[in-house]
Amino acid sequence: MNAVVAPKSTLRPKDMTDAEWEARVNLAACYRLVARNGWDDLIYTHISAAVPGPKKHFLINPYGMMFGEITASSLVKVDLDGNIIGATSYEVNPAGFTIHSAVHAVREDVKCVLHLHTNAGVAVSAQKQGLLPISQTALLLYNDTVYHDYEGIALDLDERARLVAHLGQKHVMILRNHGTLACGHSVPSAYVRMFFLERACQMQIAAQAGGAELNLLTQSMCDRVHQQVAASYANMGERDWAPLLRLLDRDDPSYRN
Repeated sequence: MNAVVAPKSTLRPKDMTDAEWEARVNLAACYRLVARNGWDDLIYTHISAAVPGPKKHFLINPYGMMFGEITASSLVKVDLDGNIIGATSYEVNPAGFTIHSAVHAVREDVKCVLHLHTNAGVAVSAQKQGLLPISQTALLLYNDTVYHDYEGIALDLDERARLVAHLGQKHVMILRNHGTLACGHSVPSAYVRMFFLERACQMQIAAQAGGAELNLLTQSMCDRVHQQVAASYANMGERDWAPLLRLLDRDDPSYRN
């Protein structure tokens, strides 16, 4: 199944390919959705998308804009060495570059990476057992979730090798004492994985707050659910994206600018 892409805009610069502009519109939409959900952290945290084409460039938020004001044209394009491609008055978050360049450098299949610091995500990241198999939502991701130990603010480029080694070929990572990360073959797939991860973390914190003994599901049940959803999981987000864009368009279509 082909990924759903946002409709073309007449605002696309003449020297930009249709494919890059579509990637920009989808990524800007993702930032707006994260802000709409209350998952943003002022100007911090970051979402990136690979620029279609032979060069390993990716798009990321301008460091100094709130997620709710990001547009397709304001996104900053960088290469894997951190060089900004094209004209912009903004820089990029150094920690964001470290994390996102690490993944885009080695995972050809990954076209989008989300990294967040939500209350529920950080709370689960601070627990030794991490994400618990206590809900159907958690089971959707359980066999695709790995962990990366905290090494301080991600400013050391040497951390990239360890981060991608821990990620391997998985799509969900909990950065201990730090936050969450989800990636996918498209912006929709990465966003919807993060949606389920955030919901699973919220459910876990709520269940723990209840004080009763938790009913942990077995690994065999995790495997069963993984098998049941394998086909749809591979195409996660494709059915969700068009209605999500319609939601944004009804409220504020300026992300397309």
